[in-house]
Amino acid sequence: MRFTHALTALAVLCFSAAACGGQSPRPVSATRAAAPGYPVTITNCDQAYTFTGPPGRTVLMSGGAVGEVSALVALGLESRIAANAQSYGTSDVPGRAAAIDGLPKAKILKGGWDISRESVLSLRPDLVIGTTGYDFDAQNGYATRPELLEIGANTWLPDSTCGGPGTVRGTQTIEDSYDMLRDFGRIYGVADRAEELVERSRRRIAEIEAKVRGGSRPKVMYIIPGMEMGTAEFSSIGANGIWNDIFEKAGGANAFGGVTDGIFANLSKEQVAKTAVDAVVIINWRNPDPDAEARKLLARFPQWRAARDGRYVVLSDSAYLGPDNAVAVERIARMLHPERF
Repeated sequence: MRFTHALTALAVLCFSAAACGGQSPRPVSATRAAAPGYPVTITNCDQAYTFTGPPGRTVLMSGGAVGEVSALVALGLESRIAANAQSYGTSDVPGRAAAIDGLPKAKILKGGWDISRESVLSLRPDLVIGTTGYDFDAQNGYATRPELLEIGANTWLPDSTCGGPGTVRGTQTIEDSYDMLRDFGRIYGVADRAEELVERSRRRIAEIEAKVRGGSRPKVMYIIPGMEMGTAEFSSIGANGIWNDIFEKAGGANAFGGVTDGIFANLSKEQVAKTAVDAVVIINWRNPDPDAEARKLLARFPQWRAARDGRYVVLSDSAYLGPDNAVAVERIARMLHPERF
């Protein structure tokens, strides 16, 4: 399956050092009177956005992502969502997928994975949340950030992905997930709730790091079976992304972290075969049988320690930008170092 934009949104693809827009910060606000605790100004992609109250008609772009909507659900903000395009149909958190499925659904652009300009504008949003600059690109048929400001709608993107595909700034870490939670906490007036989620995650990850400290660091493959991100047979192997930070905290290391500067490695079977792989993380994105995909992969490379030990774990939304990175850290750590739990 070739799904370039969805994977861009899913894992924040293709690293470079692009700037978010180059404009000097300029506050934008509605004319209505400020609610208690407001106004609140958020700087996002080098632009200052001022909120005079918590958004009540939020639209979430990008059907290939789920981190942003997961964060809103984790913060208890479902009632403030007017339309949602994000869904995986699965989650590493019990009840999360059902909660997302129950949100008002957005009308997706035919043949695509996002909401058209006309549909977004017709929803009368006061906040539109995207995953990359792709979601606000007029050439793709989407409303631009300036157009949305004209109708009184602020916008938000992860600061590392203000550009479109191929314009990611730096390497994402778990801190980027915390930054997202804190931004949403301030925007919606639930900063205490956001900080509680951040601190809970920090404490759990610190506990796991303490358990695995001083042990071996198995080499881990991160792969999304069925996705084609390049021309080679294995083009959806995670190279440089938030998962590297997750692996480190779980007591492992990315087996393919040094093979390319990009976020995904684009490798032949021969290149994959000569790499030592001690364990595999299978990312499930709407896959009917991810365990079968894992068994098939391990059978192709019997020389791997991962294949000899049958060592793999299936994850979905916890292994990239979002509110639940501690879940991924714990599940990977338990796979790599079961004797320490």
